[in-house]
Amino acid sequence: MNTIKVTYLATADARGHLMRAQLLTHALREYGADVDVLTTSDEGVAFLAGFGITAHVLSQHYAVQFDTRQNMLPAETDANIANYLFRPSRMCRDIMQLRVALHSADLIINDSFHPALLFMGCMPAWRGKVVHVYGASLRQAVQNNFSGRLPAILSRLFHRIVGWQINASLARIEHDFSYEATYDGATFRLPTPVVVAALFDAAVPRAQACAAVYLNPHFRDPCLADGVENGLDLAGMHATLVGEGYAGRARWGAQNADWVRQAAASNLIVSAPGMAALSVALVYGRPIVLVLTEQPEQKINAARAAALGLAHRIVVWRGDAATFAHDLCSACADLLQSAPTLPAPDGRAVAGARLQSWVALLYQLAARSVHR
Repeated sequence: MNTIKVTYLATADARGHLMRAQLLTHALREYGADVDVLTTSDEGVAFLAGFGITAHVLSQHYAVQFDTRQNMLPAETDANIANYLFRPSRMCRDIMQLRVALHSADLIINDSFHPALLFMGCMPAWRGKVVHVYGASLRQAVQNNFSGRLPAILSRLFHRIVGWQINASLARIEHDFSYEATYDGATFRLPTPVVVAALFDAAVPRAQACAAVYLNPHFRDPCLADGVENGLDLAGMHATLVGEGYAGRARWGAQNADWVRQAAASNLIVSAPGMAALSVALVYGRPIVLVLTEQPEQKINAARAAALGLAHRIVVWRGDAATFAHDLCSACADLLQSAPTLPAPDGRAVAGARLQSWVALLYQLAARSVHR
């Protein structure tokens, strides 16, 4: 493959965007691509550094707002985005910076829905290089953001404007944990990329069942962490606990670059229903306990997991650590009994094929951009 130059902008609202950025950056660089990575917070820069990626902050002004239990705060998010859009020192400043990147890059990736690139991606001077990357459930949640909160005519207008902005770009890559690779015009549908986990020795006996837990940084409520710890203890499970929101807490790590390998070797996974966690569960054949909150796209993901028959249970945090611990213990026991850990399918080959499909498509889109 020929050398291409890519600028990758990954929002830091959730770590799934950043995981995808580091995965694709490493994969593209292995094929000789020149990739620059931008994100939207210092914490995002630190997260990427843990995977060997040097990134820079575009600006910290755009961010979705959450409470300590990962519930999205609609009013606070709307206010933050309005401030970003209409204060000249914010989005206009970012557009000026991104103009430089667009001038020198063959392709600029927007993962996911950063407003500056939504705007640039529908402008004739720039749209020929912009590719939007997003989860199918996230696009649905974004376009329906004002449904039920504004008069129907206004919410439909917002839905159509955002859809037009997305569709005006060079291409869209919509991903889902269970997609097969397909395309429709300039919209490409791919399975969510997954880390190719290092091999583990399945023959080594275990003293107890193991759980791999990942909670994204928006989980910060200490009582919820108490519920997770106590629930797994009640279930008699050894746990690898990862969550930036619990950095410094005993038993928890803020980050673990080896988490996917540990998840692939575990008896079950515990996580919110993000695309990345569900993809790991599907690719490596692990049952998963889904910690469900009011995050709209994750509710959609949980419903899809149920429709597809993925081995899972759902637990909901309602503020009571003892009840949550009991629910988590029951969910783990049910999964261990009804979906016992079987020899994993060839998850490494599946994960590798997913990555290759992304790399091939991005090179194809870069070539299309150059010849426009």
